[in-house]
Amino acid sequence: MSAYAAVVLAGGAARRMGGLDKPALPVGGVPMRERVLAAVADASPRILVGPGPAPEGVRLTRESPPGGGPVAATAAGLALIDADVAAVALFAADLPLMTRSAVGELLRHLDSVAGDIDGVCYVDDSGRRQPLCGVWRPAALRGALDQLTVRRGELAGASLRDLLAGLAVRETTWSGDGPPPWFDCDTERDLRRAEEWSR
Repeated sequence: MSAYAAVVLAGGAARRMGGLDKPALPVGGVPMRERVLAAVADASPRILVGPGPAPEGVRLTRESPPGGGPVAATAAGLALIDADVAAVALFAADLPLMTRSAVGELLRHLDSVAGDIDGVCYVDDSGRRQPLCGVWRPAALRGALDQLTVRRGELAGASLRDLLAGLAVRETTWSGDGPPPWFDCDTERDLRRAEEWSR
């Protein structure tokens, strides 16, 4: 699968970090959101959902309402993707260890399965699914968003679990070299660990 889009979600409240602009915090001297965007440098378009700023060549949008959560942010990002795009990488902006090879592995998994699989995402060492570290068929996500809107009346505050409940998801573990690409930074301790891994 050579063509794909990417949506990076950067609008979280970062409550465990005192409300800081978490995606702007550096790992290895580079803001986390820019590290994630670099891992999807070959995607078109690349969309950052959040307050920004966005690097050159990246489209910026915002979920409605601002702070409305990852499902609302996913909808905002998908709204900027053409209907004929075959795959979208959906990543949180606090994955500083994400790499081009890890993205490529996800895309290869999605390309290798039949059309009845709607997405592929990593699972962590405990087997917990990481939905914001995966690639998805945009049509399946749009359908799930439409159904969720009908059930709830709005997407703000909806959970990713609810969004993905009806989708066929293939889970995969990270088997490549280097640290796990699904590692997200929710605390200062996580940041320090990511910094050590990035050296």
